[in-house]
Amino acid sequence: MKQIAFAFILLVASTAANGGECPAAPDHSADVLNVISQIQQAESEQAARVLSSRLWEYWADAPDESAQEVLDRGMTRLRAADLLGAIEDFDSLVAYCPFYAEGYNQRAFANYLRQDFEAALPDLDKAIELSPNHVAAISGRALTLLGLNRIEEARETLNAALELNPWMSERHLLAPGGPLEPPGQDI
Repeated sequence: MKQIAFAFILLVASTAANGGECPAAPDHSADVLNVISQIQQAESEQAARVLSSRLWEYWADAPDESAQEVLDRGMTRLRAADLLGAIEDFDSLVAYCPFYAEGYNQRAFANYLRQDFEAALPDLDKAIELSPNHVAAISGRALTLLGLNRIEEARETLNAALELNPWMSERHLLAPGGPLEPPGQDI
């Protein structure tokens, strides 16, 4: 409870300091496109994985210090399996910075881990709306749709993610015998 109060105080202080609004998130769209292009040209899954980690540096670059602290704390809570605590942090982040995609993406991930796919899907849609090349949000949407048993939509969404990053481990879901195997490809 003290951490929630601390997050709220940080966000209130930050809000007051910058006129009540979250500043715009840094625009890393050109950098993201550059890394995606490099991933598409990668010669191995390992090389693509190294490049993919650079994408997270851009996506997790919050609009200001207060937002960064709340994002980082929420992500730490996710790693510690404190899903409800993480969701509270991401709720605060989304309320303060409604135009920052990663707040939505991380809250969706926490809800996905809780298997609350209905709650995850709108956040993934918003994250993708705000950051159309957010490969992780797109693949997360595919996994969420799979969790909702919306197989055709999941397959289409995963294919869209694979157009951006053909090396994603989720590609195996489309393989023969996988849960998203295209129709007519039975062995």
